Amino acid sequence: MTVQPLSHFLTQNRALLAKGPVALIFVEDEVELSSTLRHHLAAGFRPVLAFLPDGIDLPEEFAHSVHAIRHDARAEGAVTNAVNALLETAPHTTWFYYCYNGEYLFHPFAKTRSVAEMLTFHTEERRSAMFCTVVDLYAGDLGRAPSGVSVDDAMLDAAGYYALARWDEQAGAEKERQIDLFGGLKWRFEEHIPWTRRRIDRIALFRAEPGLKLLPDHRLSIEELNTYACPWHNNVTAAIASFRTAKALRRNPASKHAVNSFVWSRSTRFEWSSQQLMDLGLMEPGQWF
Repeated sequence: MTVQPLSHFLTQNRALLAKGPVALIFVEDEVELSSTLRHHLAAGFRPVLAFLPDGIDLPEEFAHSVHAIRHDARAEGAVTNAVNALLETAPHTTWFYYCYNGEYLFHPFAKTRSVAEMLTFHTEERRSAMFCTVVDLYAGDLGRAPSGVSVDDAMLDAAGYYALARWDEQAGAEKERQIDLFGGLKWRFEEHIPWTRRRIDRIALFRAEPGLKLLPDHRLSIEELNTYACPWHNNVTAAIASFRTAKALRRNPASKHAVNSFVWSRSTRFEWSSQQLMDLGLMEPGQWF
């Protein structure tokens, strides 16, 4: 199995970026790596690129379906640098999606419609990016899953989400159609989360265009692409079901001993379905029916 550096991929495999949608999976550890890759292949992403740090290799079953790139996603600025290098290389029609291992994209009507179909509709609506809610998943029983990660016993919060209008410091006014979204484990255990990392909104799907950059806080450099809707009506949004926060809270020594359970009165079993996420108001189909 060949694992190549990003510079080599950009030089030798540019043609792979011509169609898409392209999934970029940034691997921080081996937790649920296989399920993450399997989920996004099933969603219809082609190609899927896995960015692997030293010491972690691609599982054998993905040798012919996933492109392995040696890149340490845990290093400062590594994710934004990789995404921006790909944006500079790809044609200005290619859709990209990025996430980390232990994260799973869900979109409206995912049982019957592919990611490509959704993005085709979104493009026809003259939208070049999609607002995503990062929904925290966590194990229902930390005694059986002390890492906080359990695909078979995954739960999520059914309440406790709120949005604030995003403030433009330079203009001294609210930014039009932009919000900062909060909730989930980052809200309930905020004393263990730096305030700069408490937002759960992410522009995770976007189309390459001249000058576009991914910023470190999961926003994009072109302001209109950070909006959740166009000026005329609501647009399609998606959700990323993520074990990442639960994993971090259980791994960090300070929070690990402070968190005996993630379950509270508004926890509910995750059904691994887009319909559940729509019913909870965590994503919406917009004008797509």
